Amino acid sequence: MTLENISLSDSELQLSQTIENLLVAQNLRGMAQIQPHLAAGYCMRAAKAMLTAVSNKEVVFIGTGFPVVDTFETDGPPGAISLYRAIEACGGTPYICCGAPLSGAIVEDFRVIELAVGEDCEQQQHQEAQAILEQYKPGLVISIERPGKAADGGYYNMRGESISPRSACFDEIMQACQCTTLAIGDGGNEIGMGKVQDALSKLNIVPAATSCDELIVADVSNWGGHALVALLGYLRQEDLLASFDNLAVLQYLSERGSVDGVTRENTLTEDSLDSAEGTKLLYALRKHCGFA
Repeated sequence: MTLENISLSDSELQLSQTIENLLVAQNLRGMAQIQPHLAAGYCMRAAKAMLTAVSNKEVVFIGTGFPVVDTFETDGPPGAISLYRAIEACGGTPYICCGAPLSGAIVEDFRVIELAVGEDCEQQQHQEAQAILEQYKPGLVISIERPGKAADGGYYNMRGESISPRSACFDEIMQACQCTTLAIGDGGNEIGMGKVQDALSKLNIVPAATSCDELIVADVSNWGGHALVALLGYLRQEDLLASFDNLAVLQYLSERGSVDGVTRENTLTEDSLDSAEGTKLLYALRKHCGFA
C-alpha cells in the first residue's frame, strides 16, 4: 500500500519538496542519495494521513527508542514527543511504543505501550503485536528512529554492531496493523527503510528490511518528526510547533539517561549536533509553513 493516490495541489507539492530538501540538506548519512528514490510529496502525503487520523480522533502509535549500550539515544524521542503533543492537541490519542529503559523513563508524562526487549522468538513477537493491535486498534502507526529488522532478522546500529539483545520489536506492529504506516529514518537501518532497500546498497550499514506506506528521510530523524508536525499545522492553519522547546526536551531526556547516538555521551545534542541546529531547523519549518 502507498499513499501516492492522495492528491496534492501545486502549492502543497512545492512546500513538501522544499521541506523534503531541507531535511537532507546536510546529507550527514547519505539520505540525500536516497531521497530521489521516493515519490516527491512524501512529507505532505504523510501529514495528510496524520490529518485524517486526528480528524477521526483515532489512536495513533508512535514507535521510537534506539538502544545505545544500556540506554537510549537522543534522536527519536524528541521527535516522538513533538508528534505526540501535536496529535493530542488536534484530537487524536497518541501512544509512544518503546522498550525499557525509555518506557520507564517517560511513562509518568506520556501514554506508553511497553514492548518486550530482547525477545528473539518471532512467534512471541507476533503474538505481542497482535495483542497490542487488538487492544488499541490504532488508526495510524508511525515509526521514528526505531531499529528495523535486517534481512537476517537481527537489529544493527550504524557501526554494524548487533543490538538485538537490547532491541524491542516494533516491526511486527508495523507489518500486522490494518492502517496506514509512516516511518522516519536517517541512516538506512531504521524501520521503513525496506521501502528503498535497493537504494541502500551503497551505504556502509546493515540495512533494515521492514517497509512502510510512506517513508520520510532526514539528516536527523527528530527533524522528520518536526516536519510532519509543521505540515499538519499548515493543513490546519495552526502553528503546532510554536511551543516546542528543543533544548528543554533534550534536557528532560538527558535527566532520564539519554545519550547522543554518535558520541554515546550524555549531552544535549542530536547525532552529535548542538541543540541550536535543531532549534534553527524548527524555525525554518515554521517559516516555510507561514508561521514565522
